[in-house]
Amino acid sequence: MDRQEIIERLFDYYERPRHHGPLEGADVVHSGGIPDCGDTVMLYLKIDAAGERLSGLSFEGRGCTISQAAASLLCEQLQGASLATVDAMDDQAILDLLGREVVRARPRCATLALNTLKSALMRYRAGRGEP
Repeated sequence: MDRQEIIERLFDYYERPRHHGPLEGADVVHSGGIPDCGDTVMLYLKIDAAGERLSGLSFEGRGCTISQAAASLLCEQLQGASLATVDAMDDQAILDLLGREVVRARPRCATLALNTLKSALMRYRAGRGEP
């Protein structure tokens, strides 16, 4: 994808977010934000009965195109993913998913949703007494 296609894709996910809105029956509702720029994201997670997969993932939020498009793309990418897949994702993976050359100047915005998701999973596991 060239730079212009990446920008158009990000705008599409920002203007027409996927998996947006509360998720009824969510096991975890967790928020994150970047105080100095005002970007926020609230993630809703459903975990399967075995505690191994995301059976549902959605978000709400406000902020810049990058932070909100990242949340939308992440939710789309991780529907049904194993928790091990989420654990293995790092900042570099989300930058690659979004288009590193376009978002490299705004890494905190680009990684907000992923970092919030990882924090939500830590909270979920702590509630279950897992390490």
